[in-house]
Amino acid sequence: MFSNALKNVKIIRPLVHNITNYVTVNDCANVLLSLGASPIMADDEQEVEEITSMSSALVINIGTLNSRTVQSMILAGKKANEMNIPVVLDPVGAGASRLRTETTFRLLKEIKFAAIRGNISEIKTVGNLSSTTRGVDAGNSDNITDETISDATEFAKKLSLVTGAVISITGAIDIVSDRKKSYIIKNGHPMMSKISGTGCMLSSITGAFAATGENILDSCAAAVCAMGICGEEAYEKVMKSCSGTSSFKMYLIDFMGIMDDNVLERRAKIEIR
Repeated sequence: MFSNALKNVKIIRPLVHNITNYVTVNDCANVLLSLGASPIMADDEQEVEEITSMSSALVINIGTLNSRTVQSMILAGKKANEMNIPVVLDPVGAGASRLRTETTFRLLKEIKFAAIRGNISEIKTVGNLSSTTRGVDAGNSDNITDETISDATEFAKKLSLVTGAVISITGAIDIVSDRKKSYIIKNGHPMMSKISGTGCMLSSITGAFAATGENILDSCAAAVCAMGICGEEAYEKVMKSCSGTSSFKMYLIDFMGIMDDNVLERRAKIEIR
């Protein structure tokens, strides 16, 4: 399913422009480098169009949103659309404040996104449904379980139809969907929720996979599986070394560089609906 997905990233070495948050910007840069891509971070409106025009993908992350960068996001997104460069939206904390929610809707109105990635609470806000967002975490009532996964999958397909974007809902169980087909992914480990940045890193590598020009749904699913497998590998290493969460993040980024297509195919826990 993901034949040559990682190989293509390493061959192309896409330049991924990230307008992202200052909490995780270093993690996003390092995981992209480990993957084989090249990161660039620019958020001043005087240069974002120029930087975007030389990039292979644009990732817009509203994690530390401020009024100065909103216009930069709009300018960069429109330039990317003009040049047919894939744009990924990470609506971090959408629904937690008026600024985040209104900015999310403005971005959706003015920019065409190839993919939208977030937790279920954030994605429900994108779909203008009620949710229980707590900061950047999904509320407990929003968790995707085996009992709720069918409804969540149908919601993702409908939202993809409305937005024209692949929808990646990540959590204990991940859903990656376009309007016709959904991938249910069960890779990862609960320890991934104990460190900051796993979602932001995933959005950045989603941009790298999307930049290869392969099928966008498969590219987004490959990114989610790759991140989950790295989480599994990192946890095993932490247990063997009796270390903790800081080591977990380091190992996760390490394994992103070690992984190849054979490991991705063999370890992916994926179901098609």
